[in-house]
Amino acid sequence: MKIDLSKMATFGVAGNFTGHLEQAGEAVDFTNVKTKEAKAPKAVFPTFIPNLKEGDAAVTPRFLGVFPFNSNTIIFPHGEQKLQIEPECAIVCNITWKEGKVVALEPVVFGASNDCSIRKEGAKKISQKKNWGKASKGFSDDAIAIDSFDEKGILNRYRIASFLVRDGKVNPYGEDSAVRDYSYIYGTLIDWLIEKFNSQKDEGPAEPICEYLKESGYPEKVMVSVGATRYTEYGEKNFLQDGDLAVVVVYPEDKYSKEDIIKGVENNSLNDDAVSVLAQKVEL
Repeated sequence: MKIDLSKMATFGVAGNFTGHLEQAGEAVDFTNVKTKEAKAPKAVFPTFIPNLKEGDAAVTPRFLGVFPFNSNTIIFPHGEQKLQIEPECAIVCNITWKEGKVVALEPVVFGASNDCSIRKEGAKKISQKKNWGKASKGFSDDAIAIDSFDEKGILNRYRIASFLVRDGKVNPYGEDSAVRDYSYIYGTLIDWLIEKFNSQKDEGPAEPICEYLKESGYPEKVMVSVGATRYTEYGEKNFLQDGDLAVVVVYPEDKYSKEDIIKGVENNSLNDDAVSVLAQKVEL
C-alpha cells in the first residue's frame, strides 16, 4: 500500500530506544531536557511541514517546507561527511482537532522508515540534521494496515531490521529489534505524542510543534517515525557512501527469521505484502 506523504506533516521521535542517542553522539544535546520518567523519549521533532506560506511572522523554518521523502534514493548532503541510516517503524495517523488542539490520534498504517541523519556538531535543532532537501528521508511504498494499535494488534509481532549493502555485501546496520520493545509504544506513545504536539516548547533541541501545525493549516494526517534502533558495531562505525544501498525491513517474526530476512535482502526476494521494505541508493 503506497501512501502519499506530501499532504501530511511528518515527525520523528528522539530517544525511544535505549542507547541509540549515545551511539549517535546526540545524548549530550538532551542533557537539560526533563522527562516525566527515565525511559521516556526526549522530544518529537519535525521533518516536513506542508502548506507553508511565506510571511515575516512565520515561526516554522522554511527548509521544513521542502518535501524530503524518496523511497528509492538518498541524495548525500553537500559538504557533509557523516551520514547514517536511522532504521525505524513509522506510523501514519489520522488527527482529530478541537479548538486548535490535538485531541486524538488514530494510527492507520505502518511501514519501514529511514529517518536518515547527518552526524555533526553545532546543529541547534534536531530537524537541521534531518531535512537537507529532496531525497533526504525514506518511507516504504509497502505500508501495512493497522488493525488495533495495542499488544493484541498486528504490530506486536513485527521486528525492524536494517542493512547497508556495499560492494555486494549485506551488512547488518541496526540491531534487529521488536517494535514492541520501543520505550514508548501503543497507548503510551499516543498519549505522549498528543501532549508533545500540543505543548512542546522551543527549548534546546526541541521545537514548538503546535505552532508549526497551526501554520500548516491543522493537517488531517501525520506520519511519525517512532524511533531508531540501536546500531550494530558495523552500523555505529560505518557511514553512508556514494553507491551504497540503505535497506530497512519491518517484518513479522512469526513468519520470517532474521536469517530469512538477510537472505531476502541478498536475493532481492522480499516480495510479500506482509513485509514492508525500504531500499534506497545513495547518490552524490
